[in-house]
Order: sequence, then structure tokens, then C-alpha cells
Amino acid sequence: MASEYDSNIPYQFEIPVAPLPLIRHFSYPVTRWLVQTPLTPNHITALSLAFGLAGGIICLKGDYASILIGAILFLIGYVLDNCDGEIARLKNMRSRFGMRFDTFVDWLVHAVFFICVGWGATNTTGQAWWFWLGVAAAVGGSINYGLELYKNKTEPHSTELPPEESRRQENDTNMDRFVLNARTVRSDFCFIVLVLSLGGVLMYLLAPAAIGAQAYWGLQFASAARRWHV
Repeated sequence: MASEYDSNIPYQFEIPVAPLPLIRHFSYPVTRWLVQTPLTPNHITALSLAFGLAGGIICLKGDYASILIGAILFLIGYVLDNCDGEIARLKNMRSRFGMRFDTFVDWLVHAVFFICVGWGATNTTGQAWWFWLGVAAAVGGSINYGLELYKNKTEPHSTELPPEESRRQENDTNMDRFVLNARTVRSDFCFIVLVLSLGGVLMYLLAPAAIGAQAYWGLQFASAARRWHV
């Protein structure tokens, strides 16, 4: 590990040498500031929820300016969503509730965002199928959320494991995401949203999002079934 530690910050802040998702290059500087405040990880998760929902709701209008503002708020929510975990590790404040709250926020923000983008596209085009594509993406994400809840219920949280076992479990999770070819896309999804918003074509994301959400939960289910039969 290559350590980048600022003596002005009373917490050890390490940045891995391995390539990072783009979002981490935004969240780390923000975390350096947030770690000096009395905010807890759950406070930051709540802020992430507020920005994420605001970003989705603004997209209901469907015009270019509203979509762009919504994308920027969505990006801010993503940055904060990464900061809460970083703060939890730095301040040693990880908890099962925090994990569940973070997962809930991640699901709710994305579900609302897709539905709102679909509604906005329907408002501007008069074509109702944009809305139903947004609903399909939200439904797929909800199934993924349900699978994640089941996994969290049946497997111990990392805070309940010895350090060596916790690291091994995290590596297993990362490998699953690598096999599904979705980790980087999920981590940096907010930048895809921003670029498409700048081009005025965000609504065209709805169809691949709807298809991808169904494929992702299907692959998760298949991966879990393989583990159950081992």
C-alpha cells in the first residue's frame, strides 16, 4: 500500500497503488475534508440520499437544463456515497446498520433516478415507453437489492470477522464483480450519466439500463446457485 498521509489529519489515509475507479479520485479529496468534521458515516450517507433523490426529482421536468442539473446532483450523491465508507474505515465506525443504510440508499436513489428520467423523457417526447423503460430498470435494481439483502442476512458482516477473513471476503466480493464485468461500470456510472446529459441524450441510457439490470440480477442468482451447489 502506498500511503498518502497528511499530518494535519489525525487519521491514517491510505490510497492503493492499483488503478482506482474514477469516482475515487473525487471522493478521496472530499473525504480528507470530511474526516476533520464531526459528521458520522451515516450522516454522510443521508446527505448522499438527499443529493441523489434531488437529482432524480429534478429530471422529472425532462428539459436539457433540468437533466444536466440532475446529473450534477447525482454525481455529488455518488461522491458522498463513496465518502461514507471511507470515513467509516478511517474513524473505525463500520457497523451493520451503516452497511444496510448505505445499501438501501444506493437502491432507492437509483430506482427513483431511472423512473424520473423515464418520466421526464415521456414528458418531452410524448412516448410512454420511456417511462416504462425507467420502471423496468428500477424493478431490476430492486431485485438486485433483494438479493443483496438476502446475502447480508445469511453471511456475517465484515465487522464480525477477524481482519484476515474480512479481507478474504472482500476479495471474494471483488472477484464476483469482476466476473460479472460490472464493478467499474457501477462505480463510475455517474460519469456516464453526466456525459450523456451534456449531450442531451440521457434518455437513451434507459434501454441498456433496463436490460443490464435484469442481466445483472440473473448473473448474481446464477453465481449464488453455483456456490450453493459447491
